[in-house]
Amino acid sequence: MTERTRLAIIYGSTRPGRLCDRVVKWVARELAHYPLIDIDLIDPLEFDLPFAHNREHPGVGALSERLSDADAFIIVTPEYNHSFTASLKFVLDLVYEPWHGKPVAFVSYGGISGGLRAVEQLRLVFAELHTVTVRDTVSFANPWGRFAEDGALENPLDARKSLVLMIARLTWWSNALKPARVTRPYRSVAA
Repeated sequence: MTERTRLAIIYGSTRPGRLCDRVVKWVARELAHYPLIDIDLIDPLEFDLPFAHNREHPGVGALSERLSDADAFIIVTPEYNHSFTASLKFVLDLVYEPWHGKPVAFVSYGGISGGLRAVEQLRLVFAELHTVTVRDTVSFANPWGRFAEDGALENPLDARKSLVLMIARLTWWSNALKPARVTRPYRSVAA
């Protein structure tokens, strides 16, 4: 049985003039064709997040609630200096349990590597957050100039093909893990 998937797409950049806006728009537009996926766009800039790690801050509570509601995640991440952004790391570190027992997929962009070095490092972080990362990714090497302001992508066929496979695997994991989390909440699993 296939259930609806509540999918949170998380912006991995907070820089002014970020390309992330356009990439997220492309992903959301493509996923609008999937009738069993409900999309929640999570932009760290829309939360009143503290400058220091303060889990009691109201902005952190709002972020935690949105992440808790998700069944699965897509992280849209640039690669800066062979890694992912400090702002994304801050968001990942602000909350803990909302990530547990859920699948995560990646859409990356950057220079010649297409952001894949950032993704490899993110896999290590998400392992510590008790998630399952999907092997398949969508990556854009040298994407500048390929995305229009509205997220339209020049020559989208290869990217669309990668996205279709990634989403199939992400929703498979979501459908497998959701009943497991209901039957036995992840926090109840102890050594």
